[in-house]
Amino acid sequence: MRISVSSDMDEPVARSLVTELRERGHEVVTYGALSPGADPQWAACSEAAAREVAAGTADQAVVCCWTGTGASIAANKVPGVRAALCTDAYTADGARRWNDANVLALGLRLTSEPLLKEILDAWFAAEAGTDPEDRENVARIERLDLGRARTPDAAHPAARTSGTPRSSYSR
Repeated sequence: MRISVSSDMDEPVARSLVTELRERGHEVVTYGALSPGADPQWAACSEAAAREVAAGTADQAVVCCWTGTGASIAANKVPGVRAALCTDAYTADGARRWNDANVLALGLRLTSEPLLKEILDAWFAAEAGTDPEDRENVARIERLDLGRARTPDAAHPAARTSGTPRSSYSR
């Protein structure tokens, strides 16, 4: 499997990630601080790795920054990407099964090497589930990417688009 990996910092966990993926037999393409001369900013390198997935030139990506939050936000701005910030193996398993996530986001600050291996084990062991409700949610995300999500029910308070928001505290 071809996997794009980005990190905004050349940290031990990021280097271990690349090594671990290669030891598991994956072809790894690096971005950011892991690739000399590349833009190391988390938004830029996460976007680059995510675009590989969206274009089909990478099967998956792993994006990293200090907390993992910025990397996941940047990756999720790329249409066709479903990035999940995973801090444990259970979340990684669920992200693949229920959300059909194709990009794993990791925080460099709290991910130890043993935890990294647990997360990767769960991520690669899981596959997208077949539950109809989960599949419909993934399809809705795909429609959002295309700008074709159904509009909210007009009766729902979140659907109000004009006027002042109603609150029991407003005067």
